[in-house]
Amino acid sequence: MVRRVVVALLAPVNWAPPGIDPTRWRSALAEDVVDLLATLNEAETAVAVTPEDRWLADAVVWPGTAVHEVPKATVDAVFAALTGYDQAAVVVADAPDVPGLTLGKLLRPLSSRPVAVAPVEGSGTGLLGVAARLPVPAWLPALDLDTAAPAEVRAAAPRPGDVAVTAGWRRLRGPADLASLDPAFEGWEATRALLSGQPG
Repeated sequence: MVRRVVVALLAPVNWAPPGIDPTRWRSALAEDVVDLLATLNEAETAVAVTPEDRWLADAVVWPGTAVHEVPKATVDAVFAALTGYDQAAVVVADAPDVPGLTLGKLLRPLSSRPVAVAPVEGSGTGLLGVAARLPVPAWLPALDLDTAAPAEVRAAAPRPGDVAVTAGWRRLRGPADLASLDPAFEGWEATRALLSGQPG
């Protein structure tokens, strides 16, 4: 049986809505993403943090959730920290309303391709996440989830078809992304509570 893991990379967040404490904003985003991962089927879940951000992992993880401390908050550092898995996906922690189905689609192509990437929709560059068969192919470049593009990953592959591009989703990195949140959409409770001024 194939052993899969989806890891939320709790990297620093570079933007917070005006009037909201950046630390509380980062915590709310991370909590919602971790809660979402807990609902996934057919994959284990984990978080990755640098040692100085261990407090955030401890604040948001569910009991029994694996926490990987990595020397830097990067995709390659997370992949290097994983052992015992056949496939892994690393996803951002600033997409609190991403559907679980979207994350599931990130792993699906790995049955026939070594790497899959999910782009960011809306404003800004970057990726929602990247998945790979383990051990990671030697040609996969070090990826910055804030700036990398699917074309960059495909250009590094021996064949462009080695990299699947799956469904994307928005990340909350600016006012335009915030405005695109759908109040009727399920999930993102911690982020919703913080935005509505409820105590949290």
